[in-house]
Amino acid sequence: MPQTVSKIYKTLVCGGQVSLAVLDTTALVNEAVLRHALSPVAAAALGRTMTAAAYLASWLKEEASSLSVSVDGGGVGGKLVVAADGALNVRGFSEHPAATLPPRADGKLDVGGFVGKNGTLTVIRDDGAGIPFVGTCALVSGEIAEDFAAYFCESEQRPTAVALGVRMGQDGRCTGAGGVFLQPLPGASEEAIRCAEEGIGRYGALSLAIAERGAEGILADFHADHADVREICFRCHCSRERAAAAILAMGRAEAERAILEDGKITVHCHYCNTDHVFNGEETERLFGEMR
Repeated sequence: MPQTVSKIYKTLVCGGQVSLAVLDTTALVNEAVLRHALSPVAAAALGRTMTAAAYLASWLKEEASSLSVSVDGGGVGGKLVVAADGALNVRGFSEHPAATLPPRADGKLDVGGFVGKNGTLTVIRDDGAGIPFVGTCALVSGEIAEDFAAYFCESEQRPTAVALGVRMGQDGRCTGAGGVFLQPLPGASEEAIRCAEEGIGRYGALSLAIAERGAEGILADFHADHADVREICFRCHCSRERAAAAILAMGRAEAERAILEDGKITVHCHYCNTDHVFNGEETERLFGEMR
C-alpha cells in the first residue's frame, strides 16, 4: 500500500554495480492536487516531474543546497516548475493546472499532449559552490520519464533507466505515484547494465505497482534486503516575512498606488498557491518600520 508520507529508498543491486532508487510520492502528489486543484492529467504531469526532482534533490550534499526543474514543451498545460532542497522539501506548480485533454487511445492520461515536446527540460542545481550547475536537453516525448532519461545521459553523463507513474482515482485523488531509477556505476559490467535494463522493463505500469505493493514491493523485486530511507515533504519556503520584503522592494510610491487601486497588496506564491495579503495599515507599518 502507498505510504502516508512520501519516501525515497536507495540501495545497490545487480551485484552492487547498479544504484537503485525507488520513490513512493503518492502523498506528495496528493498535497499538490489539494493546493493547486490539479486536473488528473495536470496531476500526472506535475507528479512525475516532482518525483524526478525529488530524486535529483537526493544527490545534493547539504540540506541548504537547492535545485529547480522546469519543463516547457508548449503543451496545453504550459510550463511545469518544481523546486527542491537537500532536505527533500519539494514544491511545484503547473502554469495551467485546470487544463484537460481526452485520454489517449490506450485509455491512459495524455501527459505528452499536456506537456508538449517542442521545448526543453532544464535543471539548475546549486550545491553552494558559488557557480550553479545548469543542464538542459530537448524534450523527447513530454511524457517526463523519457525526457529525464535523455537529460541524465546528455547533461549529467550518467545513463539512467527511468520509470515514473501517477495513478489518479475517480475522486480526483492520487492512488499511487512514484519512480524507479536504475543507474549503472562507473565500470559496471555489461551483465549489470543488462540487469538494469531488464529491471526497468518490468514497470510499464509503475503507478499500479506502487498502489498495490508500495515501494517495498518493488525493492523486493530486486531482492534488495537493505535500503537507506528518507522522507520527502511538500514544503514551500514562502512566508509572510518574505512577502513583506517583496512589498518593500516595490518602493513606497508603487505600494501606495496599489493600495489606492485595490485597497490591499497581494503577494502570490505560485509554488504553493498561497496569497499573502497586506492591507493599507499593514503596508504603511512596513515602510514605517523600514525607516
